[in-house]
Amino acid sequence: MSQPDPSDACARLGATLRPLVGEGVALAYSGGVDSATLLAALAALRRERDFPLLALTFHSPLQRTDEAAEAAVFPRALGVPWRVVEADPLACPDIAANPPDRCYRCKRLLLAALRAAAPGLGTLLDGTNADDRHAGDRPGLRAVAELGVRSPLAEAGLSKAEVRALARLLGVPDPDRPAAPCLATRIPFGEALTAARLRRVEAAEAALRAAFPEAEDLRLRDHCPSARLELPPTLLPLAHAHAGRLLAALRPLGFHTLSLAPLHPPPTERTQP
Repeated sequence: MSQPDPSDACARLGATLRPLVGEGVALAYSGGVDSATLLAALAALRRERDFPLLALTFHSPLQRTDEAAEAAVFPRALGVPWRVVEADPLACPDIAANPPDRCYRCKRLLLAALRAAAPGLGTLLDGTNADDRHAGDRPGLRAVAELGVRSPLAEAGLSKAEVRALARLLGVPDPDRPAAPCLATRIPFGEALTAARLRRVEAAEAALRAAFPEAEDLRLRDHCPSARLELPPTLLPLAHAHAGRLLAALRPLGFHTLSLAPLHPPPTERTQP
């Protein structure tokens, strides 16, 4: 398989972005590879032609506690204005109940909060890539379309592999890091989302990473008192060999049994236990 050409990806993305920036741009910026690559491309374009640019990062119970602080580092290095937008999807009963269309409802709420945070900017962008649009059932993408949010990476036809190649070209830190879907994806549909349960998932995954540092990419599916740990298939034999140590890391959080299963990235927004 041929390697992606980052120069070609850069040209395609630049051609997509130029018509979008005239009235200013707000970017839904999570700090992941996709949105960081888009931010780097926007910052480079702003050096060619000045336009208002603002990176906006959600802070909500559905994200890791330190996610917003980590996201701040790259915009500041680029000299791009950055702001946290506070949002609490759990205050919405239709989201906290965790129905099958939770991601759609949550995405609508969060994107509306971003629009409200940047009233003077003409275009709201997100980091959806072309692979995301072909990844099966992605209810959050319906909210993106309904709210008129533009997705330049997808519009330029950039796959995840091309985005990673472009990230290297543009100097995005750690361009091969895995995706980090929100913590709500760890809890089965129909089981209520609570701040306490989300923090337990966050603590459990942190404990597992400390106990099993070989696994940069993992998911802990919460069936408390049972847990299912999903890992890249190549790591499963090693995880089975150390299953006792992994379960010991989870016991203080209330988990008494642990099963292991393969993780098949990229996870979709609807990944469920």
